[in-house]
Amino acid sequence: MTPDHSPVRVTVFDYGAGNLHSLVKALETQGALVHVETDPEAAVHDTDALVLPGVGAFAPAAARLAPGREMMRDALLDGLPALGICLGMQLLFDGSDEGPGRGLGIVPGQVRRLDAARVPQIGWNNIDDSSDPLLREAELDIAYYANSYVGRPTAAGLGYVTAWSTHETDRFPAAVRRDNVIGTQFHPEKSSTRGVALIRAFLSLASSLRSMA
Repeated sequence: MTPDHSPVRVTVFDYGAGNLHSLVKALETQGALVHVETDPEAAVHDTDALVLPGVGAFAPAAARLAPGREMMRDALLDGLPALGICLGMQLLFDGSDEGPGRGLGIVPGQVRRLDAARVPQIGWNNIDDSSDPLLREAELDIAYYANSYVGRPTAAGLGYVTAWSTHETDRFPAAVRRDNVIGTQFHPEKSSTRGVALIRAFLSLASSLRSMA
């Protein structure tokens, strides 16, 4: 089989909540062909990978997701590579205390407010106990956060946690992974060269999976 060296086609699902420029630029800088899509069903059609960005609040994002929730969930469970960033990672859970609406239910659990005096958490924080090969490949041991809420997996969801961080005394999942679906509570596109290395590793994963299809 001849390797496919064409650009990885990435769809960024836009919840309509904010500026996606830095994320799109980070993906394009690593060679991805990026399409921004507001329709959740179209977002998982004719693409090599899906990115759920980290801009916005849970309730309006879940509302935008709702019409295509089942189709998107099925696509991810069927193997479509996905990267959920900050809010995007939270949408991988069942729901959120931040507001109404259903997440994708990829990781069993609920999104809850950080248990800390200083909220939101804004700035750099350590990444501990990484088990995902992509995080290890990127040598990502510190990353940039901007969040007030974090995913709290159930006992059934704990096995999907691939890294941890601690804000004050609150230890929470920094990253999750279920098959080809990866979530990061931090922003890799704002986490300097190692964050960009994680994006590059994710695109390499999507490229390799495309070649196997």
